Amino acid sequence: MGKFSEIVFLVIDDSKISRKWLIEMIPPKILEHATIIEGTNGQEAIDLYKEHQPDLVFMDITMPIMNGIEALQAIKALNNDAMIIMISADRQKSTQERVLTLGASAVLAKPVNADEFRATLLKLVF
Repeated sequence: MGKFSEIVFLVIDDSKISRKWLIEMIPPKILEHATIIEGTNGQEAIDLYKEHQPDLVFMDITMPIMNGIEALQAIKALNNDAMIIMISADRQKSTQERVLTLGASAVLAKPVNADEFRATLLKLVF
């Protein structure tokens, strides 16, 4: 992907505040060239992924209807190259290792550190 070309982000979290905070952490130079699609659970993540084929997914692990781990597996089954950053308040090393084993590109702990978020985003996309 070229620097600052059009990019599509899928932001999945059952908390509107968390989604807003994640979007606000995207650097402005990237955000001005981005399309942001939001969802509130794992099933929406799968449906929106199929519809929009985003460049990068930010997804919470703990959500209603379908959790992020189940959605991660389903999205990776659709596209093994999908870039997905899992975000979770669960700081257990076993949970982080599990999602990385299942194909997550990165895992960030809530509350998400803005500098760590930006560094991870830039490393994966640019």
